[in-house]
Parts: sequence; C-alpha cells; structure tokens
Amino acid sequence: MGSGRARLVTFLSGFCLKNNNCHLTHTTNLDLGLTSFCRRFSKNRPHLHKLIQSTMDASEYSASSHVGPVKMKINSPEFHSLFTPGLLQVKQLFQQNNHQLCFAGGAVRDLLMGDTPKDIDFATTATPEEMIAMFKREDIRMINEGGVSHGTVTCRVHEENFEITTLRIDRITDGRHAIVEFTKDWYLDASRRDLTINSIFLDLQGNVIDFFNGIEDLKSRKVRFVGDASTRIKEDYLRILRYFRFFGRIANDDASFDQDAIAAIKAGGEGLLGISGPRIWMEMSKILRGNYIAKILRQMNHCDVLQYIGFPKEVDIDSLEVIYNKTKHLNVNHMTYTSALLPTEQDVLRLEERVQFSRIERKTSLFIILYRDKIKLDDPKRLKFCQDILIDIPPHEGCHRDFLMEVLKYIGDFETMQQLQDWKIPKFPVNGKMLRDAGVPKGKTVGIIMKSLKEMWKESDFLLSPSELLEQIPKLLESVE
Repeated sequence: MGSGRARLVTFLSGFCLKNNNCHLTHTTNLDLGLTSFCRRFSKNRPHLHKLIQSTMDASEYSASSHVGPVKMKINSPEFHSLFTPGLLQVKQLFQQNNHQLCFAGGAVRDLLMGDTPKDIDFATTATPEEMIAMFKREDIRMINEGGVSHGTVTCRVHEENFEITTLRIDRITDGRHAIVEFTKDWYLDASRRDLTINSIFLDLQGNVIDFFNGIEDLKSRKVRFVGDASTRIKEDYLRILRYFRFFGRIANDDASFDQDAIAAIKAGGEGLLGISGPRIWMEMSKILRGNYIAKILRQMNHCDVLQYIGFPKEVDIDSLEVIYNKTKHLNVNHMTYTSALLPTEQDVLRLEERVQFSRIERKTSLFIILYRDKIKLDDPKRLKFCQDILIDIPPHEGCHRDFLMEVLKYIGDFETMQQLQDWKIPKFPVNGKMLRDAGVPKGKTVGIIMKSLKEMWKESDFLLSPSELLEQIPKLLESVE
C-alpha cells in the first residue's frame, strides 16, 4: 500500500475508534472501503474532507524523497552556517546508522524568512533507545535526560548541544499534556504540530518538506492551525496563545486573523483556565514583547481570552492602543503594556497570583500604576517632581530610574524622559553621624531632623551644602521640642 494511503487508513481507523460510530476493515477490497468511507463521512464533515484530501495529496510526493514532498531547496549562507563541526559529526553518525535526520520547527521557519536560527531543533526516525545506544557506542555525552520519555535526546558534540526528538504522534491528550507514540512517518509528526508554519521540515541536504502549505502561509504572512483548528486547540489549550504570539512574529501591516482559528479560539478559550500560570505567562510575555500588540490584544479581548488568563473582565483596549502607537518605536518593557490593562494595584496582585510573574515584573507594574496619574504633561515642574521621586527612594531598594522611564513612556512624556536620562542622581550630603556631632539627640529626633533637612535640600534644587544644612539644625530642634 502507498505510504499516503497507509497514513489515511491509520487515521480513519483511529477516527472510527474515537467516535465509535463507524468501521473500516483492512479487507482485500481496500479501495472500496476507503471510497465508501469518504463518501459517507466527508459530506457532513468539511474538515474531515480537507484532511482526507491533504493526506492523499501528500502521498504524491517524489519517489526520490524518503521524507515527504519537497517544495523547494535552501542553499543560503544562513543554512550553510549551521553546519558546524559538531553538526557534521552528528549528521555522519545518523547516516552511518541509517536514521533520517531533519531540522524541524522554528529553525526551518527562520531560514525560510532569511534569518539565522537561534534555537535549532531536530527530528529523526531513530527512537530514543536507538539514539542513546548510538551515542554510547561513540562515547558521546548526553544531557537533560528528562526529555527521553517524550522522545527527546540531547547530545553534546564539540561543545555544542543538539536536541533531537523522535517523530511522534499524540495518542492521548487532555488539553495540557500528551501521551505520545513514536513513529517513522514524517507526515504523522507534521500533522500533530500546532501551526502550518511550524510543521515544515528541512533535511540536511537543503530540501524543504512541507505537507500543509506552510511555505505559502509564510509568504503571505498567514498564521493557520494544522488541520482542524478546534482539534489542535483541544489537544493543548496553550496553542491559543501560541497562535497570537506567532501572529505578532510573522504578520505584516496587511495581515488578518484566520477566521477558522478565531472561531475555534472563541469556542475553546475557557480551556486556558486549566493551564498553569507559568506556562500562560511564558507565552503572554512574548506576545507583549512582539509586534502588533494592540491589534493582538484587542482580538484576544474580543475572544474573551484575556479574562481567562487573569486580566480583569473589563479592560481599556483603546487606552492601550494609544500608548502602544506612541511607544512602538521605543524599547518598552512588556509590563508597561500589561499595566495599561490593569486599573488598580489589586488587579496587579490578582494577575501575579494567577500567572506567577517575577518580583521585578510586579514592582514595575505597581510603580507605573502608582505614578501614571501623578505626573502631569502640563506641569512645568514635572522634571523636578520626577527627580524628587528618585531622591526619595532608599538606595538599598535599587535604582528606580528604569521604572520611572516606563512611566514616562506610558504617559508619552518623551521630553522629561530625555532630560532624566542624562541626570546624575545627587547624593544627600548629610548623614546620621553629622547630626549627632551637631548635637541632635539619639532616637526618633534624628529621623525627624534628617527628613526636614532633606526637604530643604530638595527645595534648593539639591544645591545646599552640608554646612548650610547643618546650620538649620538649631531652628529645627526648637520646632521639634
């Protein structure tokens, strides 16, 4: 039986078992069984008809290819730069042991977009046990052995790590995790991936293997799920956020959201409630660091996604869009855009409880919310107000200049931001020992006098000298008494 037809039979048999409403037997009249089945079920199942058709199309690839349909060949400098001594040794080892090895996922996507990949993943027909035995024979070190149960073996060659994963299919999924089964079928592995642009393989000769038209989607800047969007989402609800993240990564000004994807996201968004906070925030923080943030968050809000991941039910997307349009040319902290969706400090703490973001992320957002309404663009003394904020923060709490810069970006005060960027924070010239030497009694009086002197120093634009400040102590002591 042709490999495409074999895949189709495997899929249809699984479909029958899952739905418990049909039967397909491996009879001698297999063609009749397939034809009858397709006629019966594709009529009312457009998504199934598409999948059957794509499967049969995929079976037509060139007999010269052992992996899949070769859509193009890459011969770029970025591609050749990947072939380090370590990779050449790994390539030779897999060839000697008759195992197929390809670049997979993001590395292929980056190369097709003309970029040099930062993270490189590999897929192979070798099982984890075969890889482990092969590396042991060659005395090659292996690390991160926790991934073996999911098919991933990481070897270290010439001081480089190579993460290699066995082709697999997801046998059982619960919306968060999957029980996998290993396979040697590249189509089956591609079909369980999330997006068409992430389902492309590239063999080590430069042949691009594309079962689901990911290349065309990349060219047209389109983000689509592989096969039926609802099915992909139900396998792992985090794919909802991955959809939006990759939209921000590959879209251009003319790109629009895939309506099949949006409909599936609206229907399945509540599934995000079952995803752990750290996994949510890992994806969400990347969205907030990407492109088209306002457009994406507006669509996410329209699909009710934001409330499922910890944001308030009512958010001000219009204000966020104003802030984003003013600052998208700047290097903006992702918590600045996050804060635009959080009306109060309590909203920050509730989001933190849900997604467990870092202490510095919490402090950034709380700082923005505290000061965003206190700095007024029409106040001629706003630079002095910002300087006083920095002076009043104790040194042991760290430099809050970066926090304050984010507030100024938030409100669009780029003039004060530039002035403050070049300002060197002066050090208050009086300390406790100087006060005691000047006759200030120990105890709370020291703190009272110190605070009063600091206010005088600030009012002088930080110009009063230590001696000029200490001269004020007698008058201050009288007022305290």
